[in-house]
Amino acid sequence: MPRKLGILLLGTLCLTGVGLAQHRIGYVDTEYILSRLPEYQAVQQRLDQMVRDWQAELDRRRQEIDRMFEEYRARELLYTPEERQRRREEIARAEEELDRLRQQYFGPEGELFRQQEALLRPIQERVLEAIETVARDEGYDYVFDKAAAPMLLYAPPEHDLSDRVLAELNVNLESQN
Repeated sequence: MPRKLGILLLGTLCLTGVGLAQHRIGYVDTEYILSRLPEYQAVQQRLDQMVRDWQAELDRRRQEIDRMFEEYRARELLYTPEERQRRREEIARAEEELDRLRQQYFGPEGELFRQQEALLRPIQERVLEAIETVARDEGYDYVFDKAAAPMLLYAPPEHDLSDRVLAELNVNLESQN
């Protein structure tokens, strides 16, 4: 949807009487900008560690369920019908618990989503403020994000504001190259 809106906006500007000559349009690459922010990298590493820890816990539980099932299969004929039923229900409960835990960690409203929101939002807001500052200071009317949607098929490098935004954020590019 944002892609269609951007193309529609660009087309409207071209077709209206004002034309593009009266508007300055620039673009940024937020992936490029964020990848050069030390605090973003630190947050990303922290989130990656959380994901590894949660995945390890899920893997341990999966192995435990597999072990329970293998034990059940090996002894199935020795169990009474009631014991077989009890063991199957125990395995089913463990499966349900695993699914619940997976949703708790990785679901649409899960802990990963909440952590990303809490940790990344302040950085993203800071980047947006820097983009707005650069756009205002340099007289740009519109700034598109090259990373957000592949709507820019061509953009001359002189309209790329990404390095200027990084400068606004006090990021030294020379030390990172």
